[in-house]
Amino acid sequence: MNMMTTPRSARPEDDEIDLARLWAVIMEGKWLIAAVTGAFALVGVAIAVLSTPIYRADALLQVEQKDSGMSSLLEMTSMFPQDSSADAEVQIIKSRMVLGGAVDQLGLQNMATAHYFPVIGRFVARHHVGAPAAKPFFSSYAWGGEVIHLGHLQVPAYLLDTPMTLTALAGNQYQLSLDGTPLLSGTVGQTATGQGISINVTDLQARPGTRFDIQKKNRLQAITDLSSQLSVAEQGQKTGILHASMMGADQSEIQAALNAVSTHYLLQNVKRNAAQAQNSLVFLKKQLPKIKSKLDASEEKLNDYRLQTKSLDLGLETEGILKQSVELENQLNELKFKEADISRLYTKSHPAYIALKQQIATLEQDKAKLTGQIKALPKTQQEMLRLKRDVEVNQQIYLTLLNKVQELNVLKAGTVGNVRILDNAAVNPKPVKPKKALIIVLATLLGAMLGTLWVLVRGFMRKGIESPEELEEMGVSVYATIPQSDTQSKLEEKIKRQFKRGKKQEERPLLAQENPADLAIEAMRGLRTSLHFAMMEAANNVLMISGPSPSVGKSFVSANLAAVSAMTGQKVLVVDADMRRGYMHALFNQHNERGLSELLSGQCQRQEAILPTGITHLDVLPRGMVPPNPSELLMHPNFKALLEWAQQHYDLILVDTPPILAVTDPAIVGRLAGTTLLVARFGQNPAKEVDVTLRRFEQNGIDVKGVILNGMVRKASQGYGYGAYGYNYDYKSHSDAT
Repeated sequence: MNMMTTPRSARPEDDEIDLARLWAVIMEGKWLIAAVTGAFALVGVAIAVLSTPIYRADALLQVEQKDSGMSSLLEMTSMFPQDSSADAEVQIIKSRMVLGGAVDQLGLQNMATAHYFPVIGRFVARHHVGAPAAKPFFSSYAWGGEVIHLGHLQVPAYLLDTPMTLTALAGNQYQLSLDGTPLLSGTVGQTATGQGISINVTDLQARPGTRFDIQKKNRLQAITDLSSQLSVAEQGQKTGILHASMMGADQSEIQAALNAVSTHYLLQNVKRNAAQAQNSLVFLKKQLPKIKSKLDASEEKLNDYRLQTKSLDLGLETEGILKQSVELENQLNELKFKEADISRLYTKSHPAYIALKQQIATLEQDKAKLTGQIKALPKTQQEMLRLKRDVEVNQQIYLTLLNKVQELNVLKAGTVGNVRILDNAAVNPKPVKPKKALIIVLATLLGAMLGTLWVLVRGFMRKGIESPEELEEMGVSVYATIPQSDTQSKLEEKIKRQFKRGKKQEERPLLAQENPADLAIEAMRGLRTSLHFAMMEAANNVLMISGPSPSVGKSFVSANLAAVSAMTGQKVLVVDADMRRGYMHALFNQHNERGLSELLSGQCQRQEAILPTGITHLDVLPRGMVPPNPSELLMHPNFKALLEWAQQHYDLILVDTPPILAVTDPAIVGRLAGTTLLVARFGQNPAKEVDVTLRRFEQNGIDVKGVILNGMVRKASQGYGYGAYGYNYDYKSHSDAT
């Protein structure tokens, strides 16, 4: 292995997206992604299958141009308002006038629905055929086949929009209650009253005990609910064809509701047109007696004048003037009738009203000119002309009004409106919602995206070292990468299970003995070779192994490295200098009654504390009982004397120490060790944490030869980060494991 020859430098920041790393992180969590995707797909299938189907009913309406079909009535219909635009017709259809009629006709204020079991109840009921299903459990719920119809329901104002419960009883009986409090009891087909409530259940088919939800909606709320289900739009542009549709879960209900809306829209249109003709008819009938009186008076005056003057005929010139005068008067009277009608529809500033006034002014000018010609005639002819003109004008007006009255009567009697229903409501047998395939696909895609996002976030939040190259970029030598051992993982898992069950596990199997062919042990042998050459230039044969934080596997590396070194014939001593929570004695199946703490405090001798391990050439010095002052004991001259003695009697002294970022013990031991190695955990220790650890050793004058990357697995690594440090002094904990 290469020795550390280059200075450490911060890892260069890389702002570019590493697609290879992203792919590696995704592949690492592929099974998690698959599990999340599968779970979401199952949820999507459940939603698609259990959701209540929504059906759509469609109807087609036509708004025609107003046309009576009679040429004699064209002039009269021009007085009525012009046809509404498609947008206006849509608003009329969705108005409270139209929808309110449909609500009243169908009794949509009265709601009665079966009480289904949550989630699956409606699904089971939809697939049930025949009489109400008998269920030995959850009998209060409806499971299919239940029927209820309300013929009448009246409640006090305070119970509007308040759900009540109707419970079916034996013998066509039922009970109505509110929040568990009985309100009244009744019989199917009969009106029951009580507590201000009047109800008539016309049909009830259900097992005794089945509950139904009963509610009297506010009329405005019922109209609003109906409007939310209704959709109306014009097909194409300016076609006058309106497409109306309504969606709901009950096919018969939405079909009946849409037909009711269409019918009420048609009826209001007919009534509106008939009302216009009726208003004009009333006006004309009021004018007829007045015109008749004027006609009689003018005829009487004409006859009296003829008798007085004994004049019977007018000259040809006077006859021509009379004809023109009568025509002008008729036109003026016609326009004045129109003005009376149009004044009820428009203001004086309306263009139609202004145009009518201009026509009247023009005729008035023509009348004034004709009046000048009349004044030039002899007095007798003037008077005769005036009287005869009055008679003919009044007669013409009277006849015109009689004709218009007859025309309006015909128009009123034949009013059919300008709206017709082209297609009555029909329901598509296939539901429009839910779109099952789309729901399943979207749920699956959502699961895949969330699973991938989870894996990526989890991967990037783990800031542990992902490859030896990260350390080498910092200028740190990596002496060995020890792969994760499946055998050791199983052993540790077994210990954790026993610990959770309250069993004390003081013995920990040594991997070098359990499975000498394990890849992790092979990596230890490579490390042994590298250390052989690295320690040739060391001041002594003392090797200290430490780490930045707990649970990185220091004791695992120390014990197994000592074992594989002893197998080469070297005489090796393992010193457990972690007097707070070391467990080296458990790895070698030894007691912990006497150890390093007792030896340094003078409570025992070396031959009592140093124990054989059962592996040839390998001895162990356990930590002993937990002392109150571990750091002070390591600073005692006895510890230095112990290492000096061991250097003379052993080929390799391997000292296992606690993490440097947690306690100062490694800094004390490191001054006496000729070689120092740092153990970092793959995926756990951030690169910056390792850098801080190395700087901490440098501050104490200790040169770290390199790093052992423990627990290496083939997966995406994490980036930089600075983790929190903690060190539990409970020596019984089993967390400092491989």
